[in-house]
Amino acid sequence: MRPDRRRPAAPSLGNLLDLARTHHPDADTAPIAHAHDEAALWHAGQTRRSGDPLLTHCLAVAVIVAEVGMPPYVICAALLHDIVDTHCPPGRVSAYFGSEVADLIHAVRTAELSALPLESLTCDRAGPAARPTREEAVLAIRLADRLHNMRTIAFVAPAKQHRKARETIDILAPLARAAGLTEVSRELHDLSAAVLQPTTSSSGVNPRLLTLLTWLLPAPHRARWQEEWHAELATLPTRRTRIRFTLRVLLGTPGLSLTLRRPLWRERRW
Repeated sequence: MRPDRRRPAAPSLGNLLDLARTHHPDADTAPIAHAHDEAALWHAGQTRRSGDPLLTHCLAVAVIVAEVGMPPYVICAALLHDIVDTHCPPGRVSAYFGSEVADLIHAVRTAELSALPLESLTCDRAGPAARPTREEAVLAIRLADRLHNMRTIAFVAPAKQHRKARETIDILAPLARAAGLTEVSRELHDLSAAVLQPTTSSSGVNPRLLTLLTWLLPAPHRARWQEEWHAELATLPTRRTRIRFTLRVLLGTPGLSLTLRRPLWRERRW
C-alpha cells in the first residue's frame, strides 16, 4: 500500500487500528492499542528535536509498517521499537506482549541490514494470511523508522543530515526496492536526494525558506507543516513545480496562520 506523503505528522491510534484491520480483518487489534498505551507511558515527557512528543514518531513508524501490510505483532513492535531507551523494566515487554515482539524489538536494534538475505525478502505481504519472516519484519520496521526520520530530517544538524541521507540513498532505498516496497524506496530516495543535492543549486528554491515560514504559524503546528512542506518539495520533479509550490506556500502562510490562531483567540475572549 502506498504511504501517504501528505499525511499529518501525528497520526492517531484510530488511523493505525483502521489500517491494521484493512489488511488483517480477522486479527485481534487489542494488543496494538495496548502497545500504544505502553509506549505513551514510558515515552511520557520525551520529545524529538522538532519539539514533538516522541510518541508521534512511534505512531508514525507503526502506521508505515501497517500500510505495507505487516500483521499486528509487528505493528506492536514498531510502536515499542524505542522503548529500550526508557526506564521500562527488562522483561516487561515480553511479559505483556510475548517473546516474539520482544525478540523483534531487540533484532530491530541490533540487526546488520547488510546481512539480510535480499533474495528472500518480500515485505509487501498484505493480506489476512500474510506472515512475514523475522528478517522481513525487522526490515519493515527499520525502513519505516528511517522514512519518518527522513521526513523530519530538517531538524537534524547539517552534517548528520548528509550522513543519514547518504546511508539512506546507498543502502536503505535499494533494500526497500529489493523487498518490493517500491513507494517506500522512492520516497527514501527523493528525500535523501533533496538533502544531498539541495534544490537551491538547480532551481533557486531554498528549503530553508519553508522552515522560516513555519515561524509565522502557532508553535504547536510548526513541526507538522514543516514536515509536510519539506516532504512535498522533495518529491516535486522539476524546477518549475518546486518554485510554484514554494510561492504557493509563501502566499498562503499568512492566511493559514490566521486560521490556526482563531481557536486560540476565541478561548482568550472567554
